[in-house]
Amino acid sequence: MSLLLDETGAKADTFSRVEDGADLSLHEGAVIVPLTTIDQAIADRRNTPLGLHVGGETPVCALEGYLGTVDLISIGFPSFSDGRGLSLAKRLRRAGFKGTLRASGPLIADQFREALDCGFDEIELPDAMAARQPVEQWMAAKDIVRDHYQTGYGEEMSILQKRLAAQRERA
Repeated sequence: MSLLLDETGAKADTFSRVEDGADLSLHEGAVIVPLTTIDQAIADRRNTPLGLHVGGETPVCALEGYLGTVDLISIGFPSFSDGRGLSLAKRLRRAGFKGTLRASGPLIADQFREALDCGFDEIELPDAMAARQPVEQWMAAKDIVRDHYQTGYGEEMSILQKRLAAQRERA
């Protein structure tokens, strides 16, 4: 189980996760499959809409052939401190992906605004993280936390850029 939320709050998840191609026939409707199973899912044409799950380390070039085919790309975060998924989301949007981008993993509420600014539409949280930070906390953080660590995301300077500018002013 997990909690799925978007900019407006909690929402129902209409996708089922399928790890193995042999299990595709057991599921009706929307599925999310790993990169190792996506070609079979496309060939079967059984499950729609179709989602693809990848890790944050996946290069965009490995996904380019699927950007116009899948409806959702789920990017896995092994921990809240691993920002590669944020970078991948931004690169996928720049590459032209128009579908739903889902961040999946133990993110924290303070990252919600940055995830949205990077192009994510929704976040799937493990139950343990959802229990520690309920939906109300995520909604509040979305509107309060405005600083971000990565350059080029959002409209303001990153935290690092602000620090460097302050150092220059003091010098």
